[in-house]
Amino acid sequence: VQLQASGGGLVQAGGSLRLSCAASGRTFSRNVRGWFRQAPGKEREFVAAISWSGGSTYYADSVKGRFTISRDNAKNMVYLQTNSLKPEDTAVYYCAAPRTTGQGMSVMNPREYYYWGQGTLVTVSS
Repeated sequence: VQLQASGGGLVQAGGSLRLSCAASGRTFSRNVRGWFRQAPGKEREFVAAISWSGGSTYYADSVKGRFTISRDNAKNMVYLQTNSLKPEDTAVYYCAAPRTTGQGMSVMNPREYYYWGQGTLVTVSS
């Protein structure tokens, strides 16, 4: 089972990037999916999560209104559209999924997730 994050890069402040997370080895169509990030010298923090149907989305206050999480269950993919990027958004972004559906889980708690991608680096210059 593998999660592969991509789409990171160098962007100027105010710019946008679309991150993608491809899953292989099993289907996650019935699982919560999440995005986390980790900046140098800081702990991994929650960014966004989405329910299996896409009907519920959750965001960290720091990205609310700027980032949008979405998913395509037919393709086993999850996306994170990042707009109005700020230098403080600079981090390695990780996609994650729980081993089970994730129903009732605390979506903001990284310990609730079992599968992790390798991360994709987002660098925002001022």
